Amino acid sequence: MKLKNLRWWVVALIALATIINYIDRQSLNVLWPAIAADLYPDKTAVERKEIYAFISVIFVFSYAFGQAIFGKIFDWIGTRFGFVLSIGVWSIATAAHALAQGLLSFSIFRSILGIAEAGNWPGATKGNAEWFPTKERALAQGIFNSGAAIGGIISIPLIAFLAVHFSWQTIFILVGLVGLLWLIPWLVLVKAPPQNHPWITEEERTYILTGQKNTESVDGEFSDGYTPTTGEMLSRKESWGVIIASAAIDPIWWLFVFWIPIYLNEVYQMDVTTIGIYGWVPYVGAMFGAWFGGLLAQNRLKAGWSVNKTRKFTITLGCMIMLPALLAMANPGAPVVAVLIMAIILFGFQTTIGNVQTLPSDFFGGKSVGTLAGFSGMAAKLGAVGLTSLVPWLTADGNYTPAFIIGAGLAVTAMASIWLLCPKIGPLKPKV
Repeated sequence: MKLKNLRWWVVALIALATIINYIDRQSLNVLWPAIAADLYPDKTAVERKEIYAFISVIFVFSYAFGQAIFGKIFDWIGTRFGFVLSIGVWSIATAAHALAQGLLSFSIFRSILGIAEAGNWPGATKGNAEWFPTKERALAQGIFNSGAAIGGIISIPLIAFLAVHFSWQTIFILVGLVGLLWLIPWLVLVKAPPQNHPWITEEERTYILTGQKNTESVDGEFSDGYTPTTGEMLSRKESWGVIIASAAIDPIWWLFVFWIPIYLNEVYQMDVTTIGIYGWVPYVGAMFGAWFGGLLAQNRLKAGWSVNKTRKFTITLGCMIMLPALLAMANPGAPVVAVLIMAIILFGFQTTIGNVQTLPSDFFGGKSVGTLAGFSGMAAKLGAVGLTSLVPWLTADGNYTPAFIIGAGLAVTAMASIWLLCPKIGPLKPKV
């Protein structure tokens, strides 16, 4: 049996996994007001926010090291079984949240969840490098990244709706089961990489492999291209450009992922149901940004732009969209205006991040892609740990302006790292 356009089926499944990933992680964020009232009735609002921040930091810290760990795991065992391990563990960890009784148990389950969910990103980057030619990678990454946005759109109203009918413990079990069901179509469809997948057409196989600039053909056989050791990879300034850009840009995303529900609750006194009405709006901007960034990059490459010019233009454009919007959050006014400005910020973020995440496969080939994606992902989450840890202190008086100003500075840092440390984006060669 041959299946046309198999690569698009693969990226669709990865995008679906990302949607599930975000529903799982957002469940705690949306349910926290109800959980805090149940488990911490004697705590003040500030004390509850500090507990939430601590649990969130545990999650992101675990997520950071999970990216480096799973970057290696995906390079060792491959994309197919790497995703099985990642989503299988995170789904079980999500369901286990139903057993949590306080800070310690929540921290343990969030840590396991963070380590396992982290695998989704180096796995997607590696899957993108395996299944797509260079000119389609930004679009494929955009489709995958839009899964995060769609997960945000779905999760907030979905969890708010479920909270009306079920206890928070039951909701964690239900969303955990969904991830386990995803494993069935994944194992059926993704049997092997495109080089030897039994269902891929010869036309698509040739199109994919000949379009991968880091892949070389020798006597009709395709090799992985330049795959340096970890030490050699980290000796290249381009690798550090990717790592620093990721560390700078990612905290902006997590600022909103973790704090949209808390922000709306604290600044506008919204309950869980009202948060469900407003909280999904910023993720609509993220969804369109993911598609826009991918389509723009694909369009420019087809128009004859180089990979270097395309990546730098798109990354810079996304950062320039974020800058004024982040500053405008200092005084947004009505809640509708606030969530619309957030949507602009997340639009710019996704325009940028999809192209940042393709850089490992632009520079390297084969087994190095997952490793660099893992290191840059770890740096990104450590950056997010830093900002998340600061938020309760920065916003102790209910004013979130300092956090948004820091976000604007991070956007500038991400742009600078790409322009200064990545002088020419394209396949690297071994040092002489």
